[in-house]
Amino acid sequence: MDSISLQLGTKNLWGWLVRLLCKHSEWLSAKVKFFLPNMDVGARNEASDPTQRVVLQLRKLHTQSQITWQAFIHCVCMELDVPLDLEVLLLSTWGHGEGLPSQLEADEERPPESQPHSGLKRPHQSCGSSPRPKQCRKQQRELAKRYLQLLRTFAQQRYDSRSPGPGQSVACHRTYIPPILQWNRASVPFDTQEGTVAGGPKAEDGTDVSIRDLFSAKANKGPRVTVLLGKAGMGKTTLAHRLCQEWADGQLERFQALFLFEFRQLNLITNFLTLPQLLFDLYLRPEAGPEAVFQYLEENANKILLIFDGLDEVLHPGSSKEAADPEASASALTLFSRLCHGTLLPGCWVMATSRPGKLPACLPTEVVTVSMWGFDGPRVEAYVSRFFSDQPVQEAALAELRASRHLWSMCVVPALCQVACLCLHHLLPGRSPGQSAALLPTVTQSYMQMVLSLSPQGLLPAESLMGLGEVALRGLETGKVVFTAGDIPPPTMAFAAALGLLTSFCVYTEPGHQETGYVFTHLSLQQFLAALHLMASPKVDRETLAQHVTLKSRWVLRTKARLGLLDHHLPTFLAGLASCACHPFLTPLAQQEEVWVRARQAAVMQALEKLATRKLTGPKLIELCHCVAETQKPELASLVAQSLPHHLSFRNFLLTYADLAALTNILGHRDAPIHLDFEGCPLEPHCPEALAGCGQVENLSFKSRKCGDAFAEALSRSLPTMGSLKKLGLSGSRITARGISHLVQALPLCPQLEEVSFQDNQLKDGEVLNIVEILPRLPQLRMLDLSRNSVSVSTLLSLTKVAVTYPTIRKLQVRETDLVFLLSPPTETTTELQRDPDLQENASLRKEAQRRSLELRLQKCQLRVYDVKLLLAQLRKGPQLDEVDLSGNQLEDEGCQLVAEAAPQLHIARKLDLSDNGLSVAGMQRVLSAVRTCRTLAELHISLLHKTMVLMFAPEPEEQEGIQKRLTHCGLQAQHLEQLCKALGGSCHLTYLDLSGNALGDEGVALLAQLLPGLGALQLLNLSENGLSLDAVFSLTQCFSTVQWLQRLDFSSESQHVILRGDSRGRHLLAGGSLPEFQAGAQFLGFRQRRIPRSFCLKECQLEPPSLSRLCETLEKCPGPLEVELFCKVLSDQSLETLLRHLPRLPQLSLLHLQCTAMDQALLGHWRHADRKKKNQVLVFLELTL
Repeated sequence: MDSISLQLGTKNLWGWLVRLLCKHSEWLSAKVKFFLPNMDVGARNEASDPTQRVVLQLRKLHTQSQITWQAFIHCVCMELDVPLDLEVLLLSTWGHGEGLPSQLEADEERPPESQPHSGLKRPHQSCGSSPRPKQCRKQQRELAKRYLQLLRTFAQQRYDSRSPGPGQSVACHRTYIPPILQWNRASVPFDTQEGTVAGGPKAEDGTDVSIRDLFSAKANKGPRVTVLLGKAGMGKTTLAHRLCQEWADGQLERFQALFLFEFRQLNLITNFLTLPQLLFDLYLRPEAGPEAVFQYLEENANKILLIFDGLDEVLHPGSSKEAADPEASASALTLFSRLCHGTLLPGCWVMATSRPGKLPACLPTEVVTVSMWGFDGPRVEAYVSRFFSDQPVQEAALAELRASRHLWSMCVVPALCQVACLCLHHLLPGRSPGQSAALLPTVTQSYMQMVLSLSPQGLLPAESLMGLGEVALRGLETGKVVFTAGDIPPPTMAFAAALGLLTSFCVYTEPGHQETGYVFTHLSLQQFLAALHLMASPKVDRETLAQHVTLKSRWVLRTKARLGLLDHHLPTFLAGLASCACHPFLTPLAQQEEVWVRARQAAVMQALEKLATRKLTGPKLIELCHCVAETQKPELASLVAQSLPHHLSFRNFLLTYADLAALTNILGHRDAPIHLDFEGCPLEPHCPEALAGCGQVENLSFKSRKCGDAFAEALSRSLPTMGSLKKLGLSGSRITARGISHLVQALPLCPQLEEVSFQDNQLKDGEVLNIVEILPRLPQLRMLDLSRNSVSVSTLLSLTKVAVTYPTIRKLQVRETDLVFLLSPPTETTTELQRDPDLQENASLRKEAQRRSLELRLQKCQLRVYDVKLLLAQLRKGPQLDEVDLSGNQLEDEGCQLVAEAAPQLHIARKLDLSDNGLSVAGMQRVLSAVRTCRTLAELHISLLHKTMVLMFAPEPEEQEGIQKRLTHCGLQAQHLEQLCKALGGSCHLTYLDLSGNALGDEGVALLAQLLPGLGALQLLNLSENGLSLDAVFSLTQCFSTVQWLQRLDFSSESQHVILRGDSRGRHLLAGGSLPEFQAGAQFLGFRQRRIPRSFCLKECQLEPPSLSRLCETLEKCPGPLEVELFCKVLSDQSLETLLRHLPRLPQLSLLHLQCTAMDQALLGHWRHADRKKKNQVLVFLELTL
């Protein structure tokens, strides 16, 4: 057909168009599906004649809207091989809204019965809350059966049988690899028959699950609500569609009906709805009997699954107040809330998808949350292998990924993996290995290559691309992701459809009214195109451009679920477009001079440089790392790296593999070491692999319940490559034996490690022992922390054996849940001795190098007698013990005695602590008997009241000056003294005995005075706080005659202070200080024989004449010289006279110090007279306190 015949009229043009499209029927079907997404292209009453089918499809396109028809004509001219003259005629005739040919108009005038089936949807008939007619059970089941089959067919057509869109390969459409799913928390146990682990919520946290496991709860009543959380690009919407596909294929047998709603579409509905309207008017209406069908759904609610995609995209949160009638019409979000709480369709299953953040209050507390983490290494390879069906191309693509670390890290995000595969599909042919990956160094450039690869002949119409970018930016600024045909110009629509940049679906703005909606294939694509428009459009000035280079300002996990659409990846794409590599792409697109483009790139770089020197929160810093990586500017990366603090902490926000890869890229430009601390951050299981080869990390710490075996396995692969790592912490995780086995294999490959912590990981005995076994293979290790794990007593004894036998362990500290090994790496002296034979001759150096001291603390470990026997057997074969602490156990008398008997053989240098072990008075006496011959014992302190039993030792016997034994607050009475003194008798160098705080009483002290000579030469005996009276003083005073070592006796009645001293220090000391100087007395004492006087000091006592007389009679028997100090508040005249009468009978008295508050003047004369008579014999010091 020549051009002249084409111009004969639109009828000839129409005929040519029909014949052209008959040759491209599949292309036409795909376009009809794009512009009319809710139409069943393969309906059974479609025309069988190919030409008639083309005519019918064209008529449907035209009746949709004039804008749709214009966009379709542009698609024909853009994508099909149309002669230029015909293209001009098509665009001039129908590309601007002209009418249709008479033949098509005639088709529109056909009677309704001749028109084809328009799909599964039926003419609208509202399903409100009208009274439900009584249906017989059989008819109800029949109607429900037909509707359920209709639902399945609808799902098959919508999610499975749909052809790939224009610009999309069949591989891209059909390739699906399940992402990583992890339980976060659950309120009910999971069904073990379906392959999951049963247990409480804590048991499932961090467990990997499959798609089928999402609906495996045992509970038969109440709401079953699951929320799937994942960052952008992880495949949440794809998973929702996949569930619909599997259900349509009969793989989810549990459910009879499945409904999928997207909140980005529900946001467009402004009217209130009832649940029947939501299900039937906005999803799929029954062919007949909607009331009966809905009744069936209510009765079988436990077999219904409702999926709500994009919970974070809700624009209208609504009120938290619930209506009295749960079946009343409400907003879509309120209906969702009622379904979750079980007030509508009680027993149904509800699944929602959302980006991480603060979940809305409409969710119940028993909701199950599942994290979606995208791909790990095996999943990346599986996706690429399935995408490329051709074996050579598949191997080439995998080789490109494995050779490029950045391209590999990009592919862990499923959406970006698809972009990379599309680019490789276009780039691999005709290129040598490595060249294709070199063209995809950043996410931004990968999107650029994708757009180029989708374009015919790799040519991009600048006007169409910029127009699409303007639509994208306008949508982001207004919070719009769903567009109508009126929002996009027809040429731009045709361009986007040709490249497959838009997808379409049926949008319901209200019950009974639908239209076609268009969205970008992914939100990140919309943001890329918006960034492209900002960078290349002359309409946007540089100041506005720089204002869009911002970072996230808050932790979404704490504040809110939804970030602004401009807050996600737009700054990252702007940073990527600022790269010099993007300059050839931007210049023709902007249609400006090179200087203009470079100036705009420089504006973005300046904004990033300002951010690089600021003190940023964790989320902002990670976003900055992504932006800097996109710029490919080493100078900027170095500026950020050097600005980082020495200790870099990340708290309570989600981190993926891509995030850590961006951080690692920045750290590669840092000179100084850095400490990384991750606490409370949900971490992608394989994200530690991103740290591989990072030589700047000196300390690395993870603390999160989300870390499981997969995380440990990934970490074990990175640890050997981190050559500067000295401290490793992995605490608060859920690692089992499988994860520990990987770490145990990796740690010996890190000989530089100095500290390792596995706190609070719920490790069992086997895992703990496996970790301890590698200690000999970590020569520089100084600390191993295994606290807050599950360790039995038998395993604890195995650990003590390791501590005894391994030469570098210097301390094992266990207290309840604490378990810490402290080690001393080999010293330089030891190393020199091993290398230099001359030094080996030096015995002192060799002894110093080989000497080892072990400190063992096993506190509150529930050790019993049997356990301590095994422990002692180990310690006898071990090295010198610096300290042994067995306090807080259950040794009781027998166990304490065993340890005390073994003490001389254990070579304890400093301390043995047996406190809080249930020791009794009888057990105390057995312990005393056991240690009385220990030559290194320096001090023993036992207090049964305070549950104290501590033995202190001297390093060498010749170094100790004597043994101190304190038996305080032990409830000792007179009846215990004979056995006690027997146990104390024969003690080596017992110099200090403290019996204070007991209940000896006067009777006990009298008995002790008789037994005191058998205890040897003491330096001090403390009998304070024993309930003593003056009778006890009389008994103790007799000891001046019977006990040779006794030099001073101090007794205070009110404070119950009773001390017997055996040394001469302090004999001139008073309670408040030393005696005042006294010239005469000093001269007199110079003439005395050089003998040490004995001192008797009595304070705070009421000395009546009988008591004073008895005291003096007792003192008369004491050997001299004798010093007496009496401190009384009140001393009667009779008492003074009594004392005056006894002075002549005390020839050995050398000093009498009397302090009282008042004294009769007449008696002073008597004192002077007595003083004259005893002149040159006694010094009388009289002190009156007024």
